[in-house]
Amino acid sequence: MLVKELLAHGFEALSLPDGEREIVGVYIGDLLSWVMGRAQMDNAWITIMTNVNTIAVASLADTSCVILAEGVEMEDDLVETARTKEVNILRSSLPIYETAVQLSKLLP
Repeated sequence: MLVKELLAHGFEALSLPDGEREIVGVYIGDLLSWVMGRAQMDNAWITIMTNVNTIAVASLADTSCVILAEGVEMEDDLVETARTKEVNILRSSLPIYETAVQLSKLLP
């Protein structure tokens, strides 16, 4: 599944510089050092963290996108940083668990 295809399933794009990235798995976590060492390339990363380090970790781990669950907000300057760094950021109003369940139904 491509990141941009999530938009048809209730996800909101905050930063979508590379909507053609493929999602091959999902990783969930908020401890950035843990995510950096365990998230796999092309994973969709579900979190509630919305600071500049989230963008850095997504870039280092080469995740296909960051999905902010629980409807959390990301400040405009951070969204712009994500665009500049070519990091896809999406948002879900659902709790983390329900966001993960939704993704599990969409991914092969």
